[in-house]
Amino acid sequence: MIQNENELRDMTAKINAAEAEIGKAIIGQKAVIRQVLYAMLSGGNVLLEGVPGLGKTQLVKTIASVCSMDFSRIQFTPDLMPADVTGTNLIVKEDGQNVFRFQKGPVFANLLLADEINRATPKTQSALLEAMQEHTVTVGTETYRLEEPFMVLATQNPIENEGTYPLPEAQLDRFLFKIQVDFPTLAELKEIMDITVTNKKVDLQPVLNGNDIINIRSVIRDLPIAEPVAEYALKIVVATHPEVPGATDYVKKYITCGASPRAAQAIYQTARAKAFMEGRFNVSFEDIQTVALPALRHRVVLGFEAIADGISADEVIKGIISQVSK
Repeated sequence: MIQNENELRDMTAKINAAEAEIGKAIIGQKAVIRQVLYAMLSGGNVLLEGVPGLGKTQLVKTIASVCSMDFSRIQFTPDLMPADVTGTNLIVKEDGQNVFRFQKGPVFANLLLADEINRATPKTQSALLEAMQEHTVTVGTETYRLEEPFMVLATQNPIENEGTYPLPEAQLDRFLFKIQVDFPTLAELKEIMDITVTNKKVDLQPVLNGNDIINIRSVIRDLPIAEPVAEYALKIVVATHPEVPGATDYVKKYITCGASPRAAQAIYQTARAKAFMEGRFNVSFEDIQTVALPALRHRVVLGFEAIADGISADEVIKGIISQVSK
């Protein structure tokens, strides 16, 4: 366990070194990398959304390498079954008798990449729910605990609807962050070409390990949040609800269902992670504003008016943040 300020500073330096190491293989996407690290250090799961070819899978592999985590990947397809995710009981012979033995599925890893999660049926999608929330897997009457640290990074393509099963709100709520992966700039695209279409190789060094991450998660939960800052975070979450007294006409017009209490938990934890990564041991208003967008964008349900006016969830949330007083 980290006990003194020097150890805290050393651990902050290791996190920043890990971020820089990841940046060697993932060109650009600095905000995405940092937000994934916020979520990892907070013990949450991430939904990465972006068109194919933007390096989402490579990002997850790189994080697993730099953080010395066991990595597993599941390509979600319509014919994928829940047992293909969690594992299943197999009949094997022992001492001449048939006995059941549990064969672990790919979910038994530190870092699980659920690739194109919206291509699997709801039954298979729900197989991840227990693992994401409880960090356990139940098969039959037996419950198996997943090894810590455990994290799910799921990807989905926002422009493809055919053959997909959109994640329901209850399952989206299990993701700490929803992170948008944008197309790189011209300069970044050139750097990507220099790495990917030549013989140039990027050698990644492990910087963190599982114990480091577990220790940091414990420390982050104890970082103080001043009462006005904590209340500011709660005001933002409450302001997403059109039914509460004092809701603005803007919110009433564009939102049909506001964010859950999990949104407040996500903002608290990731704001602490942001402060910690920046070497500060208290949370600021700016920390709250930074993490509010990825914590809320998948937790508000937009109404018909927003769709008709071409207003995105990000625009609505930014409007809310600008209106809430500190």
